[in-house]
Amino acid sequence: MPFAQPDVGDAEAEAVGEAIRSGWLTTGRLTAQFEQEFAATVGATHAVAVTSATAALHLALEAAGIGPGDEVLVPTWTFTASAEVVRYVGAEPVLVDVEPDTLALDLERAVGRVTDRTRAVIPVHFAGLPMDPVALSGFARDHGLQVVEDAAHAFPAGTGDALVGGGDSTATAFSFYATKTMTTGEGGMLTTHDDAIAARARVMRLHGIDRDVLDRYTRVGASWQYDVVAPGFKYNLTDMAAAMGRVQLGRAHDMRARREAISRRYTEAFADLPLQLPARAPDGVSHAWHLYSVRLLDAPLDRDGLVDVLGRAGIATSVHFIPLHLLSYWRERSGLRAEDFPVATDSFARVVSLPISSALTDDQVERVISTVRGALTGAGA
Repeated sequence: MPFAQPDVGDAEAEAVGEAIRSGWLTTGRLTAQFEQEFAATVGATHAVAVTSATAALHLALEAAGIGPGDEVLVPTWTFTASAEVVRYVGAEPVLVDVEPDTLALDLERAVGRVTDRTRAVIPVHFAGLPMDPVALSGFARDHGLQVVEDAAHAFPAGTGDALVGGGDSTATAFSFYATKTMTTGEGGMLTTHDDAIAARARVMRLHGIDRDVLDRYTRVGASWQYDVVAPGFKYNLTDMAAAMGRVQLGRAHDMRARREAISRRYTEAFADLPLQLPARAPDGVSHAWHLYSVRLLDAPLDRDGLVDVLGRAGIATSVHFIPLHLLSYWRERSGLRAEDFPVATDSFARVVSLPISSALTDDQVERVISTVRGALTGAGA
């Protein structure tokens, strides 16, 4: 049983096939349609399709003017991309510990990390549970910070009728990697209400050229002419990926509902086990359930032991995350100590992510439950 089985089928295959047969493979009309549909879904003014959430984060920071001499607050409980993009623009990531329940950025601890060089914060909606948008906006406003949300886990998720990606942040980055709640294989999206941020991101995603590729190759006349206004990047999404994305987008809420149903079954089945279960979404908040991560308490075996039992049963797992302060580059570069991040350090030793995918069958879900229960109780489900 794979850890994160993609939920794709004939509709996605047919859409990609149609894109191929159209004769236009790179960024074009399908990408533009995908952008419009995604922006409308989350309630953003603009959506810019790119090759990854990493690319979206990078473009957002660059467009926001973050650069050398600046500091950006980043939770230590995240994938390295959330911090490495800060280095891409020459700024300095400042790591912050996380909340013990949600494993999201601890805003109270973050206050103590703000300096006169702090320009932005990158909150991570871990596992698909949105951070409190009111608390986040208040923190940013109080300290004069721009907010670039890492929503790689958080589609579709939100508070009330407002989805992550449509709020008042500077920009939000989504991931469509193969393991995510919706996928284009590889891909991502930047959303924003800021016209200037969107315009800059569109230029910089393709070498800093001031005209998009569809315009240059389809306009009659001097279509070859263009200008380079900055040394940009190669982050544009293909129409083939966008074709898959449009189908996945149409299925996104149904796929989220299936993930939520699996999470409820897991929570019910594991309630009496020595596990710290994932934080529940407050009333009125929708959880994307990209991950179902548990933390062992006073259990008869440790995290690695549980991973081994599941592996021998043919069930793949993962660990989200190795905190950044424990990774060589970040630890050695900034002289970080494990004891300075007590929540993340303790949680890392105990955490394991169980399979959760809208493609999982009920039988597969019950197999995970039976194996976990057997490992932690010595009995079946």
